[in-house]
Amino acid sequence: MLSIPRGEAFRAEMSARDLDITVTVNGETLSAHVEARKTLVDFLREDLALTGSHVGCEHGVCGACTVLLNGETVRGCLTFAVQCAGAQVETIEGLSDSGEAADLQRAFQERNALQCGYCTPGILISARELLAGGGVPSRETIREHLSGHYCRCTGYQAIVDAIEAVARARISPPPLRRGG
Repeated sequence: MLSIPRGEAFRAEMSARDLDITVTVNGETLSAHVEARKTLVDFLREDLALTGSHVGCEHGVCGACTVLLNGETVRGCLTFAVQCAGAQVETIEGLSDSGEAADLQRAFQERNALQCGYCTPGILISARELLAGGGVPSRETIREHLSGHYCRCTGYQAIVDAIEAVARARISPPPLRRGG
């Protein structure tokens, strides 16, 4: 006969599966009580209502759940929320609200580099990471950097065009204004 644990010992064991963490998300430090096995993308979506990062394959290959963890891209479906204790997490919402991704978002829209939009937040996060290094990466470098993202709508050409255009614009001086 199977014995089902009961009482204080069982409750203590169950609470050990939840942990208190403090994490900075999009510049805001917060504390949370998180189940040890909850993924970062589920924590962001379910607990913080930050739904820009999407759950796709849940195996780390599609890139829909990509976020920045201490400035580097990670797959939110392969990272546990408790692993982020003391860390800084940036989501597409944070990059959008700060204006940091505005030129990328505009270029994606102008070049039709997004259609359904499901993969777009993860791709924008990776593009931001690539362009943070400065300069104009080659088209091959852009493709390689995005190789962990699946997009079924655009065929990638427009995505590479948009990222390359932003890289070029960022190194060009702004046009001079005429008149006051």
